[in-house]
Amino acid sequence: MLRRRGREVRRRVSVAGSVARFTLAGLLVTAALIGVTGVLAQHAGEQEATRSAERLARVVAHGVVEPLLTPGVAAGDAGARAALAGAVQPVVASGPVVRVKVWTADGRLVWSDEPRLIGRAFPLDDDELRVLAGDVVPSHISDLSAPENRYERGHGKLLEAYVGVRDTSGRPLIVEVYQSYDAVAEAAGQAWRRFAPAGLGALLALELLQVPLAWGLARRLRRSQEGEAVLLQAAVDASHAERRRIAHGVHDGVVQDLTGLTYDLDAARLGGSADPRTRALLAGTASGLRRCVSELRRLLVDLNPPPLPAAGLRPALQMLASGLERQGCQVLLDADDADDLPRAAAALLYRCALEAVRNVSHHSRARTVRITLTRRGDVVTLVVDDDGVGFDDARLAERSAAGHLGLRALADLIGESGGSLTAESRPGRGTRLTVTVPVEPAGPRPSGALPTAGAVR
Repeated sequence: MLRRRGREVRRRVSVAGSVARFTLAGLLVTAALIGVTGVLAQHAGEQEATRSAERLARVVAHGVVEPLLTPGVAAGDAGARAALAGAVQPVVASGPVVRVKVWTADGRLVWSDEPRLIGRAFPLDDDELRVLAGDVVPSHISDLSAPENRYERGHGKLLEAYVGVRDTSGRPLIVEVYQSYDAVAEAAGQAWRRFAPAGLGALLALELLQVPLAWGLARRLRRSQEGEAVLLQAAVDASHAERRRIAHGVHDGVVQDLTGLTYDLDAARLGGSADPRTRALLAGTASGLRRCVSELRRLLVDLNPPPLPAAGLRPALQMLASGLERQGCQVLLDADDADDLPRAAAALLYRCALEAVRNVSHHSRARTVRITLTRRGDVVTLVVDDDGVGFDDARLAERSAAGHLGLRALADLIGESGGSLTAESRPGRGTRLTVTVPVEPAGPRPSGALPTAGAVR
Protein backbone atom coordinates (compact mmCIF):
# COMPACT_ATOMS: atom_id res chain seq x y z
CA MET A 1 0.00 0.00 0.00
CA LEU A 2 2.80 2.41 0.90
CA ARG A 3 4.63 1.65 -2.36
CA ARG A 4 1.48 2.21 -4.38
CA ARG A 5 0.84 5.54 -2.65
CA GLY A 6 4.45 6.49 -3.25
CA ARG A 7 4.11 5.76 -6.96
CA GLU A 8 0.90 7.80 -7.11
CA VAL A 9 2.63 10.74 -5.42
CA ARG A 10 5.56 10.51 -7.88
CA ARG A 11 3.11 10.45 -10.80
CA ARG A 12 1.34 13.56 -9.54
CA VAL A 13 4.68 15.28 -8.97
CA SER A 14 5.81 14.24 -12.44
CA VAL A 15 2.67 15.65 -14.08
CA ALA A 16 2.83 18.82 -11.98
CA GLY A 17 6.52 19.21 -12.76
CA SER A 18 5.91 18.81 -16.48
CA VAL A 19 3.11 21.39 -16.43
CA ALA A 20 5.25 23.72 -14.31
CA ARG A 21 8.11 23.48 -16.81
CA PHE A 22 5.69 24.05 -19.69
CA THR A 23 4.16 27.05 -17.90
CA LEU A 24 7.58 28.49 -17.08
CA ALA A 25 8.65 28.08 -20.71
CA GLY A 26 5.42 29.74 -21.83
CA LEU A 27 5.97 32.64 -19.43
CA LEU A 28 9.51 33.09 -20.69
CA VAL A 29 8.30 33.06 -24.30
CA THR A 30 5.49 35.48 -23.37
CA ALA A 31 7.97 37.78 -21.66
CA ALA A 32 10.22 37.63 -24.72
CA LEU A 33 7.26 38.41 -26.98
CA ILE A 34 6.27 41.29 -24.74
CA GLY A 35 9.81 42.65 -24.89
CA VAL A 36 10.06 42.26 -28.66
CA THR A 37 6.57 43.67 -29.13
CA GLY A 38 7.44 46.61 -26.88
CA VAL A 39 10.60 47.36 -28.85
CA LEU A 40 8.76 47.11 -32.17
CA ALA A 41 5.88 49.24 -30.90
CA GLN A 42 8.31 51.81 -29.53
CA HIS A 43 10.13 51.87 -32.84
CA ALA A 44 6.86 52.19 -34.73
CA GLY A 45 5.81 54.99 -32.40
CA GLU A 46 9.09 56.79 -32.95
CA GLN A 47 8.72 56.46 -36.71
CA GLU A 48 5.17 57.80 -36.58
CA ALA A 49 6.22 60.64 -34.28
CA THR A 50 9.11 61.47 -36.61
CA ARG A 51 6.75 61.61 -39.58
CA SER A 52 4.48 63.83 -37.54
CA ALA A 53 7.44 66.13 -36.78
CA GLU A 54 8.29 66.23 -40.49
CA ARG A 55 4.69 67.20 -41.29
CA LEU A 56 4.87 69.96 -38.68
CA ALA A 57 8.12 71.19 -40.25
CA ARG A 58 6.43 71.25 -43.64
CA VAL A 59 3.53 73.31 -42.21
CA VAL A 60 5.89 75.79 -40.55
CA ALA A 61 8.05 76.11 -43.66
CA HIS A 62 5.27 76.48 -46.22
CA GLY A 63 2.57 78.05 -44.06
CA VAL A 64 4.56 80.47 -41.89
CA VAL A 65 8.03 81.10 -43.32
CA GLU A 66 7.72 80.84 -47.12
CA PRO A 67 5.07 83.58 -47.61
CA LEU A 68 7.36 86.11 -45.86
CA LEU A 69 10.57 85.15 -47.67
CA THR A 70 11.09 88.21 -49.80
CA PRO A 71 14.43 89.08 -51.45
CA GLY A 72 14.83 91.64 -48.70
CA VAL A 73 15.30 88.91 -46.07
CA ALA A 74 18.45 87.65 -47.79
CA ALA A 75 19.54 91.24 -48.54
CA GLY A 76 19.37 92.20 -44.84
CA ASP A 77 16.26 94.37 -44.99
CA ALA A 78 15.34 95.03 -41.35
CA GLY A 79 11.63 95.29 -42.04
CA ALA A 80 11.46 92.02 -43.95
CA ARG A 81 13.40 90.23 -41.25
CA ALA A 82 11.25 91.72 -38.49
CA ALA A 83 8.08 90.60 -40.25
CA LEU A 84 9.45 87.07 -40.53
CA ALA A 85 10.55 87.08 -36.88
CA GLY A 86 7.10 88.25 -35.79
CA ALA A 87 5.45 85.33 -37.60
CA VAL A 88 7.90 82.67 -36.33
CA GLN A 89 8.12 83.84 -32.71
CA PRO A 90 4.64 82.56 -31.68
CA VAL A 91 5.41 79.17 -33.24
CA VAL A 92 8.64 78.87 -31.25
CA ALA A 93 7.01 80.11 -28.06
CA SER A 94 4.17 77.56 -28.21
CA GLY A 95 6.50 74.57 -28.80
CA PRO A 96 7.57 71.96 -29.73
CA VAL A 97 9.53 74.06 -32.31
CA VAL A 98 12.63 75.56 -30.67
CA ARG A 99 14.57 76.99 -33.63
CA VAL A 100 13.99 77.96 -37.28
CA LYS A 101 16.79 78.63 -39.79
CA VAL A 102 16.72 79.66 -43.46
CA TRP A 103 19.64 78.57 -45.67
CA THR A 104 20.74 79.34 -49.18
CA ALA A 105 21.90 76.57 -51.48
CA ASP A 106 25.56 77.53 -50.86
CA GLY A 107 25.23 77.03 -47.07
CA ARG A 108 24.76 80.64 -45.91
CA LEU A 109 22.28 81.38 -43.15
CA VAL A 110 20.12 84.28 -44.34
CA TRP A 111 17.78 84.28 -41.35
CA SER A 112 17.21 82.58 -37.96
CA ASP A 113 15.29 83.36 -34.82
CA GLU A 114 18.80 83.27 -33.25
CA PRO A 115 20.24 86.52 -34.74
CA ARG A 116 23.86 85.58 -33.93
CA LEU A 117 23.74 82.93 -36.67
CA ILE A 118 22.59 85.23 -39.48
CA GLY A 119 25.18 85.70 -42.18
CA ARG A 120 27.30 82.70 -41.12
CA ALA A 121 28.10 79.99 -43.67
CA PHE A 122 28.39 76.28 -42.96
CA PRO A 123 28.75 73.35 -45.38
CA LEU A 124 25.51 71.51 -46.16
CA ASP A 125 25.41 67.70 -46.37
CA ASP A 126 23.69 65.64 -49.02
CA ASP A 127 20.41 65.26 -47.05
CA GLU A 128 20.12 69.01 -46.72
CA LEU A 129 20.80 69.63 -50.41
CA ARG A 130 18.44 66.85 -51.42
CA VAL A 131 15.40 68.91 -50.44
CA LEU A 132 16.20 71.37 -53.24
CA ALA A 133 15.76 68.65 -55.87
CA GLY A 134 12.36 67.32 -54.82
CA ASP A 135 9.45 67.35 -52.41
CA VAL A 136 11.17 65.48 -49.57
CA VAL A 137 11.55 66.32 -45.89
CA PRO A 138 14.56 64.49 -44.42
CA SER A 139 15.07 64.55 -40.67
CA HIS A 140 17.61 63.29 -38.14
CA ILE A 141 18.82 63.83 -34.59
CA SER A 142 20.72 67.08 -34.26
CA ASP A 143 24.47 66.90 -33.79
CA LEU A 144 24.77 69.49 -31.04
CA SER A 145 28.54 69.37 -31.24
CA ALA A 146 28.44 70.93 -34.72
CA PRO A 147 29.33 74.65 -34.84
CA GLU A 148 26.04 75.67 -36.45
CA ASN A 149 24.16 74.09 -33.53
CA ARG A 150 26.07 75.59 -30.66
CA TYR A 151 23.18 77.88 -29.68
CA GLU A 152 20.77 74.92 -29.44
CA ARG A 153 22.74 72.95 -26.85
CA GLY A 154 20.60 74.16 -23.97
CA HIS A 155 17.41 72.65 -25.40
CA GLY A 156 18.36 69.01 -24.90
CA LYS A 157 17.95 66.36 -27.60
CA LEU A 158 16.55 67.81 -30.82
CA LEU A 159 15.17 66.56 -34.12
CA GLU A 160 15.90 68.70 -37.14
CA ALA A 161 13.92 68.56 -40.41
CA TYR A 162 14.66 70.26 -43.75
CA VAL A 163 12.03 71.63 -46.15
CA GLY A 164 12.74 73.08 -49.59
CA VAL A 165 10.98 76.42 -50.29
CA ARG A 166 11.27 79.40 -52.66
CA ASP A 167 11.21 83.07 -51.85
CA THR A 168 8.82 85.41 -53.54
CA SER A 169 11.27 85.86 -56.41
CA GLY A 170 11.54 82.11 -57.01
CA ARG A 171 14.98 81.64 -55.45
CA PRO A 172 15.37 78.17 -53.84
CA LEU A 173 16.00 78.18 -50.10
CA ILE A 174 16.04 75.60 -47.27
CA VAL A 175 14.02 76.01 -44.09
CA GLU A 176 15.43 74.02 -41.14
CA VAL A 177 13.04 73.42 -38.25
CA TYR A 178 14.34 72.14 -34.89
CA GLN A 179 11.89 70.35 -32.58
CA SER A 180 12.31 68.96 -29.09
CA TYR A 181 12.86 65.18 -29.23
CA ASP A 182 10.92 64.84 -25.99
CA ALA A 183 7.75 65.36 -27.99
CA VAL A 184 8.79 62.57 -30.35
CA ALA A 185 9.53 60.21 -27.44
CA GLU A 186 6.24 61.10 -25.75
CA ALA A 187 4.32 60.40 -28.94
CA ALA A 188 6.11 57.04 -29.22
CA GLY A 189 5.24 56.24 -25.62
CA GLN A 190 1.61 57.12 -26.21
CA ALA A 191 1.52 54.78 -29.21
CA TRP A 192 2.99 51.98 -27.10
CA ARG A 193 0.55 52.60 -24.26
CA ARG A 194 -2.37 52.46 -26.67
CA PHE A 195 -1.20 49.17 -28.07
CA ALA A 196 0.10 47.54 -24.88
CA PRO A 197 -3.16 46.65 -23.06
CA ALA A 198 -4.62 44.72 -26.00
CA GLY A 199 -1.36 43.02 -26.92
CA LEU A 200 -0.36 42.05 -23.39
CA GLY A 201 -3.88 40.97 -22.55
CA ALA A 202 -3.99 38.66 -25.56
CA LEU A 203 -0.63 37.09 -24.69
CA LEU A 204 -1.58 36.54 -21.05
CA ALA A 205 -4.97 35.11 -22.03
CA LEU A 206 -3.23 32.70 -24.38
CA GLU A 207 -0.88 31.61 -21.59
CA LEU A 208 -3.76 31.10 -19.13
CA LEU A 209 -5.60 29.04 -21.75
CA GLN A 210 -2.57 26.86 -22.39
CA VAL A 211 -2.00 25.86 -18.75
CA PRO A 212 -5.15 23.71 -18.30
CA LEU A 213 -4.66 22.24 -21.76
CA ALA A 214 -1.08 21.34 -20.90
CA TRP A 215 -2.21 19.82 -17.61
CA GLY A 216 -4.76 17.64 -19.38
CA LEU A 217 -2.30 16.57 -22.08
CA ALA A 218 0.37 15.73 -19.49
CA ARG A 219 -2.04 13.59 -17.47
CA ARG A 220 -3.26 11.85 -20.61
CA LEU A 221 0.30 11.15 -21.72
CA ARG A 222 1.17 9.86 -18.26
CA ARG A 223 -1.81 7.50 -18.28
CA SER A 224 -0.83 6.31 -21.74
CA GLN A 225 2.72 5.60 -20.58
CA GLU A 226 1.47 3.77 -17.52
CA GLY A 227 -0.90 1.71 -19.65
CA GLU A 228 1.91 0.85 -22.05
CA ALA A 229 4.11 -0.23 -19.15
CA VAL A 230 1.32 -2.40 -17.72
CA LEU A 231 0.73 -4.04 -21.10
CA LEU A 232 4.42 -4.67 -21.60
CA GLN A 233 4.76 -6.19 -18.14
CA ALA A 234 1.66 -8.30 -18.77
CA ALA A 235 3.21 -9.54 -22.02
CA VAL A 236 6.43 -10.41 -20.22
CA ASP A 237 4.54 -12.16 -17.41
CA ALA A 238 2.46 -14.10 -19.94
CA SER A 239 5.61 -15.10 -21.80
CA HIS A 240 7.23 -16.20 -18.57
CA ALA A 241 4.16 -18.21 -17.55
CA GLU A 242 3.96 -19.84 -20.96
CA ARG A 243 7.63 -20.75 -20.90
CA ARG A 244 7.25 -22.16 -17.39
CA ARG A 245 4.25 -24.20 -18.48
CA ILE A 246 6.11 -25.58 -21.50
CA ALA A 247 9.16 -26.34 -19.35
CA HIS A 248 7.12 -28.22 -16.79
CA GLY A 249 5.25 -30.10 -19.50
CA VAL A 250 8.41 -31.16 -21.27
CA HIS A 251 10.12 -32.09 -18.01
CA ASP A 252 7.22 -34.16 -16.72
CA GLY A 253 6.51 -35.72 -20.11
CA VAL A 254 9.17 -36.11 -22.76
CA VAL A 255 12.20 -35.96 -20.42
CA GLN A 256 10.76 -38.59 -18.09
CA ASP A 257 9.86 -40.83 -21.01
CA LEU A 258 13.32 -40.54 -22.54
CA THR A 259 14.91 -41.20 -19.15
CA GLY A 260 12.78 -44.32 -18.79
CA LEU A 261 13.82 -45.51 -22.26
CA THR A 262 17.46 -45.01 -21.30
CA TYR A 263 16.98 -47.22 -18.24
CA ASP A 264 15.24 -49.87 -20.35
CA LEU A 265 18.04 -49.90 -22.88
CA ASP A 266 20.68 -50.16 -20.16
CA ALA A 267 18.75 -53.02 -18.56
CA ALA A 268 18.46 -54.84 -21.90
CA ARG A 269 22.16 -54.31 -22.58
CA LEU A 270 23.18 -55.63 -19.16
CA GLY A 271 20.75 -58.58 -19.29
CA GLY A 272 23.25 -60.59 -21.34
CA SER A 273 20.70 -62.10 -23.70
CA ALA A 274 21.75 -60.09 -26.74
CA ASP A 275 24.79 -60.65 -28.93
CA PRO A 276 27.74 -58.20 -28.73
CA ARG A 277 26.62 -56.15 -31.75
CA THR A 278 23.17 -55.68 -30.26
CA ARG A 279 24.62 -54.71 -26.89
CA ALA A 280 26.89 -52.15 -28.56
CA LEU A 281 23.89 -50.72 -30.43
CA LEU A 282 21.89 -50.55 -27.20
CA ALA A 283 24.79 -48.84 -25.41
CA GLY A 284 25.19 -46.26 -28.19
CA THR A 285 21.46 -45.59 -28.28
CA ALA A 286 21.29 -45.19 -24.50
CA SER A 287 24.26 -42.79 -24.58
CA GLY A 288 22.60 -40.75 -27.31
CA LEU A 289 19.36 -40.58 -25.33
CA ARG A 290 21.24 -39.38 -22.26
CA ARG A 291 22.81 -36.60 -24.33
CA CYS A 292 19.34 -35.64 -25.60
CA VAL A 293 18.01 -35.60 -22.05
CA SER A 294 20.91 -33.37 -20.93
CA GLU A 295 20.28 -31.00 -23.82
CA LEU A 296 16.56 -30.89 -23.07
CA ARG A 297 17.24 -30.11 -19.44
CA ARG A 298 19.58 -27.28 -20.44
CA LEU A 299 16.88 -25.90 -22.73
CA LEU A 300 14.37 -26.15 -19.89
CA VAL A 301 16.66 -24.02 -17.73
CA ASP A 302 16.75 -21.48 -20.55
CA LEU A 303 12.96 -21.55 -20.83
CA ASN A 304 12.43 -21.14 -17.10
CA PRO A 305 15.50 -19.27 -15.77
CA PRO A 306 16.30 -19.65 -12.10
CA PRO A 307 15.96 -16.70 -9.73
CA LEU A 308 18.94 -14.90 -8.30
CA PRO A 309 20.79 -17.35 -6.05
CA ALA A 310 20.67 -16.61 -2.35
CA ALA A 311 24.46 -16.22 -2.26
CA GLY A 312 24.22 -12.94 -4.17
CA LEU A 313 25.03 -11.41 -7.50
CA ARG A 314 28.77 -11.99 -7.69
CA PRO A 315 28.55 -15.80 -7.20
CA ALA A 316 25.70 -15.85 -9.71
CA LEU A 317 27.85 -14.04 -12.29
CA GLN A 318 30.71 -16.44 -11.55
CA MET A 319 28.35 -19.34 -12.22
CA LEU A 320 27.31 -17.82 -15.56
CA ALA A 321 30.97 -17.29 -16.45
CA SER A 322 31.74 -20.92 -15.61
CA GLY A 323 28.97 -22.07 -17.94
CA LEU A 324 30.50 -20.11 -20.82
CA GLU A 325 33.96 -21.44 -20.02
CA ARG A 326 32.66 -25.00 -20.25
CA GLN A 327 31.59 -24.18 -23.79
CA GLY A 328 35.12 -23.08 -24.69
CA CYS A 329 34.85 -19.30 -24.16
CA GLN A 330 37.46 -17.29 -22.33
CA VAL A 331 35.61 -15.19 -19.75
CA LEU A 332 37.08 -12.11 -18.04
CA LEU A 333 34.92 -11.27 -15.02
CA ASP A 334 35.26 -8.10 -12.94
CA ALA A 335 32.39 -7.90 -10.45
CA ASP A 336 33.90 -6.77 -7.14
CA ASP A 337 31.24 -4.06 -6.87
CA ALA A 338 28.46 -6.67 -6.98
CA ASP A 339 28.59 -7.17 -3.21
CA ASP A 340 26.09 -5.48 -0.91
CA LEU A 341 23.69 -4.45 -3.68
CA PRO A 342 19.99 -4.28 -2.82
CA ARG A 343 18.18 -7.48 -3.74
CA ALA A 344 15.90 -5.79 -6.30
CA ALA A 345 18.75 -4.18 -8.24
CA ALA A 346 20.86 -7.35 -8.03
CA ALA A 347 17.98 -9.49 -9.33
CA LEU A 348 17.40 -7.14 -12.27
CA LEU A 349 21.09 -7.12 -13.17
CA TYR A 350 21.22 -10.92 -12.89
CA ARG A 351 18.34 -11.28 -15.34
CA CYS A 352 20.13 -8.96 -17.77
CA ALA A 353 23.42 -10.86 -17.38
CA LEU A 354 21.59 -14.19 -17.81
CA GLU A 355 19.95 -12.95 -20.99
CA ALA A 356 23.25 -11.58 -22.35
CA VAL A 357 25.11 -14.83 -21.56
CA ARG A 358 22.33 -16.89 -23.16
CA ASN A 359 22.63 -14.85 -26.34
CA VAL A 360 26.41 -15.24 -26.33
CA SER A 361 25.98 -18.99 -25.88
CA HIS A 362 23.28 -19.43 -28.53
CA HIS A 363 24.11 -16.87 -31.18
CA SER A 364 27.44 -15.07 -30.96
CA ARG A 365 30.00 -17.90 -31.42
CA ALA A 366 32.31 -15.72 -29.36
CA ARG A 367 35.77 -16.78 -28.19
CA THR A 368 36.21 -14.12 -25.51
CA VAL A 369 33.60 -12.54 -23.25
CA ARG A 370 34.22 -9.73 -20.78
CA ILE A 371 31.69 -9.17 -17.96
CA THR A 372 32.20 -5.98 -15.95
CA LEU A 373 30.06 -4.60 -13.13
CA THR A 374 30.83 -1.21 -11.60
CA ARG A 375 29.06 0.98 -9.08
CA ARG A 376 29.32 4.77 -9.06
CA GLY A 377 27.29 6.30 -6.28
CA ASP A 378 23.67 5.26 -6.70
CA VAL A 379 24.11 3.79 -10.20
CA VAL A 380 25.31 0.29 -11.12
CA THR A 381 26.50 -0.48 -14.65
CA LEU A 382 26.80 -3.95 -16.15
CA VAL A 383 28.71 -4.42 -19.42
CA VAL A 384 28.81 -7.72 -21.32
CA ASP A 385 31.22 -7.50 -24.24
CA ASP A 386 31.88 -10.35 -26.69
CA ASP A 387 33.92 -10.77 -29.87
CA GLY A 388 31.30 -12.83 -31.68
CA VAL A 389 29.52 -12.47 -35.01
CA GLY A 390 27.38 -9.51 -33.93
CA PHE A 391 24.07 -8.57 -35.51
CA ASP A 392 22.41 -5.69 -37.34
CA ASP A 393 19.09 -3.84 -36.99
CA ALA A 394 17.50 -5.84 -39.81
CA ARG A 395 18.13 -9.11 -38.01
CA LEU A 396 16.85 -7.66 -34.76
CA ALA A 397 13.67 -6.47 -36.50
CA GLU A 398 13.11 -9.92 -38.01
CA ARG A 399 13.32 -11.59 -34.60
CA SER A 400 11.03 -8.97 -33.06
CA ALA A 401 8.48 -9.59 -35.82
CA ALA A 402 8.72 -13.33 -35.14
CA GLY A 403 7.46 -12.81 -31.59
CA HIS A 404 10.66 -12.40 -29.55
CA LEU A 405 10.63 -9.67 -26.94
CA GLY A 406 14.16 -8.69 -27.85
CA LEU A 407 16.38 -5.86 -26.74
CA ARG A 408 13.69 -3.20 -27.19
CA ALA A 409 11.31 -4.80 -24.70
CA LEU A 410 14.13 -5.46 -22.24
CA ALA A 411 15.19 -1.82 -22.55
CA ASP A 412 11.61 -0.70 -21.85
CA LEU A 413 11.44 -2.86 -18.73
CA ILE A 414 14.72 -1.54 -17.42
CA GLY A 415 13.55 1.98 -18.26
CA GLU A 416 10.50 1.45 -16.06
CA SER A 417 12.92 0.73 -13.21
CA GLY A 418 14.69 4.02 -13.89
CA GLY A 419 17.64 2.50 -15.74
CA SER A 420 18.75 2.15 -19.34
CA LEU A 421 19.94 -0.51 -21.77
CA THR A 422 22.00 -0.01 -24.90
CA ALA A 423 23.28 -2.58 -27.36
CA GLU A 424 26.14 -1.78 -29.74
CA SER A 425 26.82 -4.34 -32.44
CA ARG A 426 27.93 -4.71 -36.02
CA PRO A 427 28.14 -7.89 -38.09
CA GLY A 428 31.52 -9.49 -37.49
CA ARG A 429 32.46 -6.96 -34.77
CA GLY A 430 30.90 -8.52 -31.69
CA THR A 431 28.29 -7.08 -29.33
CA ARG A 432 28.43 -4.84 -26.29
CA LEU A 433 25.42 -4.79 -23.97
CA THR A 434 25.41 -2.00 -21.37
CA VAL A 435 22.83 -1.98 -18.58
CA THR A 436 22.54 0.89 -16.09
CA VAL A 437 20.31 0.43 -13.03
CA PRO A 438 19.73 2.86 -10.15
CA VAL A 439 20.33 1.48 -6.68
CA GLU A 440 17.22 1.61 -4.54
CA PRO A 441 16.84 0.65 -0.89
CA ALA A 442 16.43 -3.08 -0.39
CA GLY A 443 12.88 -4.28 0.11
CA PRO A 444 10.11 -6.36 -1.48
CA ARG A 445 9.09 -5.46 -5.02
CA PRO A 446 5.51 -5.57 -6.25
CA SER A 447 4.49 -8.80 -7.86
CA GLY A 448 5.50 -8.96 -11.52
CA ALA A 449 7.77 -5.93 -11.27
CA LEU A 450 10.92 -7.92 -12.04
CA PRO A 451 11.27 -8.49 -15.78
CA THR A 452 11.78 -11.95 -17.17
CA ALA A 453 14.51 -12.11 -19.77
CA GLY A 454 13.41 -12.90 -23.29
CA ALA A 455 15.37 -13.54 -26.46
CA VAL A 456 17.82 -10.70 -26.92
CA ARG A 457 18.84 -11.49 -30.45
